[in-house]
Amino acid sequence: MTHTPTDQPTRRASGAVVPVLAFAGIVVAVMQTLLVPVIKDLPQLLDTAPANATWVLTSTLLSGAVATPIMGRLGDLYGKRRMLILSLAVMVVGALVSALTSDLLTMIAGRTLQGFAMGAIPLGIGLMRDMLPREKLGSAMALMSSSIGVGGGLALPLAALIAQHADWHALFYGAAGIGALAIALTLLVVPESPARAEGTFDVLGAIGLSAGLVLFLLPITKGSDWGWSSGTTLGLFAASAVVLLLWGVMELRVKAPLVDLRTTARPAVLFTNLASIMVGVSFYVVSLVLPQLLQLPKATGYGLGQSMVVAGLLVAPLGLTMMVTAPVYARLSAKYGPKFTLILGMLIIAIGYGAGLGLMSAAWQSLVIAVVLGAGIGLAYSSLPALIVGAVPASETGAANGLNTLMRSIGTSVSSAVIGMVLANTANNVGGVAVPTMHGFRVSFLIATGAVAVGLLMALFLPKPNRAPQLRASSEEDAVIERADAVLRGFRGRVLDAAGTPVPRAKVTLIDRRGRQAGATLSGDDGTYVLTVPAQGAYVLAARATGHGPLASSATHAGDDRAIDLDLALPGETVTA
Repeated sequence: MTHTPTDQPTRRASGAVVPVLAFAGIVVAVMQTLLVPVIKDLPQLLDTAPANATWVLTSTLLSGAVATPIMGRLGDLYGKRRMLILSLAVMVVGALVSALTSDLLTMIAGRTLQGFAMGAIPLGIGLMRDMLPREKLGSAMALMSSSIGVGGGLALPLAALIAQHADWHALFYGAAGIGALAIALTLLVVPESPARAEGTFDVLGAIGLSAGLVLFLLPITKGSDWGWSSGTTLGLFAASAVVLLLWGVMELRVKAPLVDLRTTARPAVLFTNLASIMVGVSFYVVSLVLPQLLQLPKATGYGLGQSMVVAGLLVAPLGLTMMVTAPVYARLSAKYGPKFTLILGMLIIAIGYGAGLGLMSAAWQSLVIAVVLGAGIGLAYSSLPALIVGAVPASETGAANGLNTLMRSIGTSVSSAVIGMVLANTANNVGGVAVPTMHGFRVSFLIATGAVAVGLLMALFLPKPNRAPQLRASSEEDAVIERADAVLRGFRGRVLDAAGTPVPRAKVTLIDRRGRQAGATLSGDDGTYVLTVPAQGAYVLAARATGHGPLASSATHAGDDRAIDLDLALPGETVTA
């Protein structure tokens, strides 16, 4: 059984919490784009073959994919702030390792450690859910979810500038510095959430999922080098299918699984995750195509002849627009719901790629493409955590958002592999150098449009939003009134000890007739608790606190306000409707 606070924030957070958590997300994104300006030079810089140099990028992807759901679950169990700081600390260590070496194996080890930072995104979203009032949660989660795009867009020109005018190891020193700053700000500003999921960490589940993900992502990222029809590639795909199937069977039998597959199979979660893969595919295509198009020499007849720094600046509005989109999303979602904003975002992405097919002849046209796609991707990314949070119990927020972040990573991995293959197969050989063609760029944009169309279809299958009480207030005062009205539709009361003294921070859990958690909270300093109910019917109120025996009381909700005091001095009682 799990015990967590529900919709109400467990502790009032300062106004700096959201920007600090979003900054942590931006730091994570920097890890993903840090080496983009020097990708083509990595074999020379590391004195190795091109096929070996790609492991510097692949290692970060694999470790991030493995760490994301695991750190999310550890955050649910042991504290999201604690795991956020740990993720960032491992990243800082990895950045320093990479900064001090030009050896391939040591560099791969450092980049693997940097991948652990990917867990910060779902952990930050979970902290926001636990601490923020609902009227502020939408825009905060939108900003956190979009931060990975924001960081990627802003880091590209900065990394290019550093790579042009300083030793390339300075990229890692800079990454370590902003990582350390993110840790310091988190320690100073972000409180720990008291929300916890009870149980133990599923070690076998973590090992099984890690093995399955590595076996699946490895051939995706290396298939173009090994050959898509090679025995190694096909063998790894087959092995991943077997391992993930066995892992799924095991997870269904474990009492406290790493990933609750029954929850994941809910239509709201399943179709959100499928749509997330497609959004990830579409996001990465523009990141791969536009910088190359901008930097190709004009002698090709279609290249735009821009420097590395200018190309980065022209693509940067992709991330800036995603940041600006977060408050716009909050207003649209409050009025129409996150399903609407996800569909709208995907439509804008499709328009951006469709228009982009004819907007590749001037640098300013690339800027237009980046802005339009940034708006669409920003809306889509912002919608995903809201859809997940609205469909899972509070005790599974970290793990569920970790899985959703993983789906986006899978999308970007598939995009990288497919677009890389397309550009390679359509390239012209000029003096022994493969030069991407305009045909390859346009095919890449068509693939992105197709992926968005599939994602749009998945979004249309999302169930209608739950019309349970939601705060859609236009002001703080309206929010307070609306929240008070919601409180009247549930259970409230006090938790008392044997002497009738209020018991603070007692865990109160609402259990439905099927034995599932329907809500939970912690009693306040005066012993009071409030629990809203999802529907009328019979429930059990379970309470426990340190130094007191547990209590379970039956209660029936008939749509009115029920005041029930829970006396921890009693072995148990029945409360009649």
